[in-house]
Amino acid sequence: MNKFSVAAVMAAALMCGTAHATDLEVTHWWTSGGEAAAVKVFADSFDALGTDKWVDGAIAGGGDTANPIIISRILGGNPMGATQMNTGRDAEQLIQAGLMQDLSEVAAAEKWADVIRPAKLMDSCMFEGKMYCVPVNIHSTQWLWLSDAAFKQAGIPTPTNWNDYVADFPKLKEAGILPMAIGQGWPINTMWGSLLAGIGGLDLFRQVNVEKNADAVRGPEFKAVVQALADVRDATESNAMVPQWNDAINLVIEGKAAGNVMGDWAQGEFAVANQVAGTDYECLPGLGLHDVVDTGGDAFYFPKNDDPEVTRAQLELAKLLLTPETQVAFNLKKGSMPVRGDVDLNAANDCMKKGLAILANPDNVLPTGDQTFSSDTQGQLQDLVLAFFADKSMTVDDMQAQFADIVASAD
Repeated sequence: MNKFSVAAVMAAALMCGTAHATDLEVTHWWTSGGEAAAVKVFADSFDALGTDKWVDGAIAGGGDTANPIIISRILGGNPMGATQMNTGRDAEQLIQAGLMQDLSEVAAAEKWADVIRPAKLMDSCMFEGKMYCVPVNIHSTQWLWLSDAAFKQAGIPTPTNWNDYVADFPKLKEAGILPMAIGQGWPINTMWGSLLAGIGGLDLFRQVNVEKNADAVRGPEFKAVVQALADVRDATESNAMVPQWNDAINLVIEGKAAGNVMGDWAQGEFAVANQVAGTDYECLPGLGLHDVVDTGGDAFYFPKNDDPEVTRAQLELAKLLLTPETQVAFNLKKGSMPVRGDVDLNAANDCMKKGLAILANPDNVLPTGDQTFSSDTQGQLQDLVLAFFADKSMTVDDMQAQFADIVASAD
């Protein structure tokens, strides 16, 4: 073989070696500062494998905007390689339609059942005994975030629960500080869910969201929750309403607003701003009223495709997402809790440690609305909550009655 033939063979070998490289489009709705830092952990770790490339498909506007786009693409025959979704009824319908990859072999080979906790996180990815998604974190929505600087400026101690916080609203206003910053749209619904768990308690939360008990909605305990939302509504000034959830958190970080109710992903924004839990801000799970977290969170699904190389890259990413190193690095950036129970969390901040301590008691763990209500029912309830918050003429009794009607016919 002459030198030209050798060169040709080597060139062909190199081409074969790179032929398996695949650009894998990954869609998600992580676009805030903390979220972008977190998803970069996944992207960099995947690229570092040296075989395939993460092609970022970020969709701005949060899950309410991204989810319909993601579903439409999958149903329309233009699937991405992988996509972030919340486990729940929407994903289950895509699985039932045969549009998602079965990850059971990967799950068995990687022994996910031995390391994922709580076990119900795996259950949320299962359908008819098969595994269809990779849970990557545990997110809880019932958190109150408070600025120590804002309360110091107002000359009052930082409160330790929701009731004391609301009682401080007049003093905060006198000091020229917004009592609460609120993102428009779904963050209001998130606050509602946090009030239901925090003020209403775990039993009421389960009666409404799990048992779909309309009589419980008509009761005095539920009315007290609606009244709490009305109190916030009536005390909210127009300049406290900002476009996005992270805009509200940034006002807390800057000390311009005293507090915000948001999921634990808010920790990512505080981290980007180099703020320290317990020194610059306080985090109160269950609004400081009940030790409670829910087991919502993000998962990655892998739509079926006709390209075996894409399928191979999908399975490589699925394995990577749950490696111990990736789990720790991602969740420290995201502000969420890892799904693996065997990772080193010495670097966890005070807020994550609070969440993990609560998670250790199964009685304190709640499901999310995504896991219990259909998209249609969720949409009806959210529309009602947003309408109530926007319209001060809607009474507590009106809101309670309409909520009960929706729950009574919920699917």
